[in-house]
Amino acid sequence: MIKRIIFFLFINFIGLGLGSIFTSDAVSSDWYQELNKAPWSPPGWVFGVAWTTIMICFALYLAYLFNSANQKRKRILFSIQWILNVGWSPLFFYFHAVTAALICILALTLLIAYLFFNYWKELRIKTLLLIPYFAWLIIATSLNAYILFYN
Repeated sequence: MIKRIIFFLFINFIGLGLGSIFTSDAVSSDWYQELNKAPWSPPGWVFGVAWTTIMICFALYLAYLFNSANQKRKRILFSIQWILNVGWSPLFFYFHAVTAALICILALTLLIAYLFFNYWKELRIKTLLLIPYFAWLIIATSLNAYILFYN
């Protein structure tokens, strides 16, 4: 179990690192600074705290999820989740493809909801480890949508 937790922490934080390559300088760019952002946008420091918490909880969830049968399907779902999660940052911050980024984050939100409901019977209370991720995705989706509709 500990090896799985460490593995998923490693993979999740690699994803965060890749995303930050596109995010860190872009947040201070003229393009991003001049966007009309949602009034409920959190301060910048919240993003680091949120994603760190999310990825720790998600790694724990994944360690439990991968402790049971149907590994191939779970690997596919995890891979899609990882690609969508990592892919959002370059779509939004590098390519300024706000619509494509919104589609990406909507797909990610639906995938996390699918994991929550599909594996609830198998993991029960451990499924609650997905709540920070799902809650943050709802907030992030609303922020992305606001930028799309008000710019």
